[in-house]
Amino acid sequence: MALYQRGRIWYADFYINGQRVQTSTGTPNKREAERFIARRMAQGSPVKAVRMSLEEFGRQYMDYAKTNKRSWIRDEQMLKQLNGFYGPALLSDIGQLSVEGYKRHRIEHIAPATVNREVALLKHMYNLAEAWGLFHGRNPVKGVRFLPENNLKLRILSEPEEAKLLPCCPQYLRDMVLFDLHTGLRSGDLFELKWEDINRKENHLKIIVQKTQQELELPLSEALTGILDRWHASKCCPYVFYCQLTGDRFHDVRGGLKKAVKEAGLTGITWHTFRHTFATRLLAQGTDIVTVKELLGHAEIKTTMRYAHTSKAAKKTAVSKLSVKVVTDSSDAE
Repeated sequence: MALYQRGRIWYADFYINGQRVQTSTGTPNKREAERFIARRMAQGSPVKAVRMSLEEFGRQYMDYAKTNKRSWIRDEQMLKQLNGFYGPALLSDIGQLSVEGYKRHRIEHIAPATVNREVALLKHMYNLAEAWGLFHGRNPVKGVRFLPENNLKLRILSEPEEAKLLPCCPQYLRDMVLFDLHTGLRSGDLFELKWEDINRKENHLKIIVQKTQQELELPLSEALTGILDRWHASKCCPYVFYCQLTGDRFHDVRGGLKKAVKEAGLTGITWHTFRHTFATRLLAQGTDIVTVKELLGHAEIKTTMRYAHTSKAAKKTAVSKLSVKVVTDSSDAE
């Protein structure tokens, strides 16, 4: 029996019933690698190692996800990020340290909650690979700690910040930002928005939300009329918002938004900020939480409840109304 390392991962070379077995133990810990070999030898028969890349297994996983999961589109989006980071790496070559590296890489670009969802997908995929006999070893995500999430701390765009940001945006980006501030659409749904989804006569849009695969119908405010008229006058493809250089829909506008945010002297603004702002402004105007849930397209009310916070000014106003009522009631009693 022999143990040897490739990078930080221990590999094993041993015999079971006269047959040679060469495989990854899936762990950088030598003692765990020894226990892995002991378990395999106790089984009494060799298990042929499968040399499969994460990208190759990802294709099999997506076939499974499309059949069994309502949110398979979100899995597909996250899998693209995983494949982009790991490239042609084999399942057996990805270890715990590599997963930590992925976390460090992604946290520079996205929120902790999104990083956690992507890592959770990787863990789920390894569990399935083992159940399907395509991976033998320790799940590299096992023992990896998820990043702390603060779902109550939402970045909202204030009206003064909006006044600073919009003049720094090129016209196409300005239109898209305003459209999102008045609809709260996720960026993917905004990029996929087609003219066939827009009912100009009744002034509403109807789409199938990518994340939940549920139908969402939204009324369009009068503020969006000019934007829609301008884009409709120059339309050259099925999509409402399109890149004039390619004649096709936008896939990503983070670069343009990041530049505009910097020029405006602001920080911490992402595309999802506009969705948070849409929900918060609705609630500040007195819209009930159930209506906000429906407008955001949330599947459960508990997801919407994180927006149910009020400003100090709103709290002060609410309490002051009670004081006025008390004074009025006292006067009536006299």
